[in-house]
Amino acid sequence: MVDARLPDGSRVNVVLSPLAIGGPFLTIRRFAADPYQVDDLIKFGTLSAQAAQFLELCVRGRLNVIVSGGTGTGKTTLLNVLSSFIPEEERIVTLEDAKELQLHQEHVCSLESRPPNIEGRGEVTIRDLVRNALRMRPDRIVVGEARGGEALDMLQAMNTGHDGSLTTVHSNSPRDTLSRIETMSLMAGMELPMKAVREQMASALDLIVHLSRLRDGTRRVTHISEVLQMEGDVVVLQDIYLYDYSQGVDENGRFAGTLKTNGIRPNFSERLADQGIELSPELFSQQPFSRRVVGIR
Repeated sequence: MVDARLPDGSRVNVVLSPLAIGGPFLTIRRFAADPYQVDDLIKFGTLSAQAAQFLELCVRGRLNVIVSGGTGTGKTTLLNVLSSFIPEEERIVTLEDAKELQLHQEHVCSLESRPPNIEGRGEVTIRDLVRNALRMRPDRIVVGEARGGEALDMLQAMNTGHDGSLTTVHSNSPRDTLSRIETMSLMAGMELPMKAVREQMASALDLIVHLSRLRDGTRRVTHISEVLQMEGDVVVLQDIYLYDYSQGVDENGRFAGTLKTNGIRPNFSERLADQGIELSPELFSQQPFSRRVVGIR
C-alpha cells in the first residue's frame, strides 16, 4: 500500500497484490482548483444564509469551532469556508495529513504530517505538528482532522489562549462528537480522569457544526450546537440551528428541508459583544433572512 500526492495536489492511493485481490487498485482524489465559497454552499442548500452569517460572526469572534460528520459529508469543504472568514491580518497555522485546505489570507503557514519510511522511521504525526505550532506564535490553529491523541493537545491549546481554533472530527452527531474527542484524548496516554477531560471540553469548545449526507445524496449542515458547561458528569449541548426534516421530499426525491433557527440566543453572545460583534436578532428569527456583508463595530 502507498499514499502519495501528485504535483497538482491530488491524493493517490495504490494497493498491490497480494493485498489487492484482482488488483492492483489505484484511487485518485482530486480537489477543485477553485474551492467552494460560502455563497456556493448556500446555493447548494448545504446551509442557510442565516446560519452562514451566524458562523461568519462566530469565526471572526474567535470561537473554537468543531466541524463534525461522517466520511464524505463535506467537512473539509466547510472547514475551508469557515477558515476564509478569518481576518486577513491574522497569522494562521494549518496542520493536515495531506494538504487540502486552500486559504488565501496573507499569513498562512501550512504544515503536513509525514508517514514513516520503509524502515519504520521518520514519522511526524499531527500531534507533533500541534505541539510545534504552539511555538510558531499563531493567531489561529486549523487542524484538518483530529483522529488521535492530538485532540488533547488541541483542547489544551484552546484553553491556553489560542482562541478561534478550527478542526474536524468524524462522528454521527454533535453528542457523538464529544464522545469521540473524549476517546481520542484518552489515546494520548496521559491517563487523565474522565471528568477532567470533559471539563477541558466544556471549557475549550464553543460550537459544533455537524454535517450529514442525506438519503438523496445531498450534504447538509443538520446541527449547529453550542457547547455549554458541565452538569454533573455530562457536557451540556444546546442546538442553535437544526435541519427541518418535516418539509419532506420534492417530486425528484430530494429533501426539501432547510437549516432553521430554534430561536435560542447562544450564551456566548455577550463574549462576542465585548469584542464589538453583535448577533442581530434577525439571526434567530423565523422570518425570511437576507444575508449581508458583516459589519463589526
